[in-house]
Amino acid sequence: SFSPFFATLQLLSLLYLFLRNTMASSSTVKISITASHDGGNIQLISQSDPEISSGGRTAKCTVTVHVKPDVYTELEKIAHMQYFSFRTFVSGLGANSNNGNSGGNEEEDEDDVGIKLLTVQYVVANAHAVSYPEAWPGTTICYTNGSLEPCDDDMWRRNLTTKYVDGKLTWSQVHTTNGSTFFSYWPPYTYNRHLKLIADCTSQIAAPKSACGEYNPTVESLGQTLEGREVECISIGNGELTAWIQHRQHPGETMAEFFAEGFLHRLLGMGADGELDDSVKKILDQYRLYIVPCMCPDGAVLGHLRTNSAGANQNREWATVHDDYEAPTKERSPEVLAVLSKMDQTGCDFFLDVHGDEELPYVFLSGAEKTPVWGERIEHLHGYFIACYQRANSDVQKAIGYPPPESEEDANKYMNVATNQVSNRFNCLGLTLEMPYKDCETNPDPNKGFCPGRAKQLGRDLVETLDDMHPYLRAEGEFWSDFSDEDKYVVPTDNFKEEGFVMLKKRLYSDVRPHDV
Repeated sequence: SFSPFFATLQLLSLLYLFLRNTMASSSTVKISITASHDGGNIQLISQSDPEISSGGRTAKCTVTVHVKPDVYTELEKIAHMQYFSFRTFVSGLGANSNNGNSGGNEEEDEDDVGIKLLTVQYVVANAHAVSYPEAWPGTTICYTNGSLEPCDDDMWRRNLTTKYVDGKLTWSQVHTTNGSTFFSYWPPYTYNRHLKLIADCTSQIAAPKSACGEYNPTVESLGQTLEGREVECISIGNGELTAWIQHRQHPGETMAEFFAEGFLHRLLGMGADGELDDSVKKILDQYRLYIVPCMCPDGAVLGHLRTNSAGANQNREWATVHDDYEAPTKERSPEVLAVLSKMDQTGCDFFLDVHGDEELPYVFLSGAEKTPVWGERIEHLHGYFIACYQRANSDVQKAIGYPPPESEEDANKYMNVATNQVSNRFNCLGLTLEMPYKDCETNPDPNKGFCPGRAKQLGRDLVETLDDMHPYLRAEGEFWSDFSDEDKYVVPTDNFKEEGFVMLKKRLYSDVRPHDV
């Protein structure tokens, strides 16, 4: 007697399922790829239409892209490439979630109607052809659902599905909401943000209650780039020693400008109501500091890895070492020419060139080993600087880094590198600081990796290290007799992966290995 009732229920249930699946299948899920933001770099090769599951609540597709190369570099005979940054915009998802996007985590809600999840397989098809293909294993791509503004720095996360297989870099991302997701090799530091940093420094210096005013701060342009952007320099301090800290010669090494931001904010009392802490006051009494936040603004805007708009790798433009290649020149490397000219005017007692390294998952420093200036004095200063920095920031270590040249002859081929040139030009301690694109093995954090916040903190912690170094930078005699064993110079190695591992080819000063070219 109840069979007609149950038959009706069954019919209504089937009709409900049919209508729900029809609605889901008819939903228009769209995905758009763009690299139009400044510093963006990607070329869309193909994207498949979303394939909707039988249940109608999920969809999947594949996006294939290429990294675009820098302008061809005449000196190195290569078009560098590796850095990328792009935006994915998703629309048409029928069920929004508060969970944002996830790196490979897919869950379904039985009660939701419409396509809830879009899983995208991203493929960088030319990953094998980049400048440093050895860097891909162990790399995790950065992503955020936030903006590129400073307020969203902490939203960047690592996609743990990232893999390098058969010459392709791939990762899977589950998009659960409509809107934007940015993907980057490392979080961008945009030119707009750079301009805001310069404006903030200028405003802080001009503020009537700012404590930095008594240390004669200035913001000036040392010159212009080939595309007409300023090469700004912030100087401050009343001390007898002169220190130069420059950042981002290689524009794709965006962590370098995050470092600059952290350093400048602390020096000028930004975020502290204009007040300066005691350590800052000490170094401003000890030094006149010259800080260049971005050496390569043109390349930064263009999304380049290593070159400016003319294809010049600035860290090979500090001297003429080849008869047929003059450097620096106003036609090819006016940024280096401007900074070096100013440095010749001011002198230099300490030099730090801030970079990022694709391959080694460590913060490390490289010096002027085996060049003419290298001797007991510089060797001990080098070791002591790293030891002091380690005590200030535990991300710093000294065992892993670029192996030094095996001979003076090899080192002299690289006198066009900033650290080598400045160290020898001014008989001073010069160092190159490298931060990782990967997670930092000294303090691993798989979900965030070495991130903008840690780069800024490393910049802030430079203050204590400069204070520690001050008595010794121009000291005479065997001042190193005061140092402990942990302050000694350690010859670095790049053999870090596992016992018995040996690099295929030695790489000096972040050169591309011969077999890569």
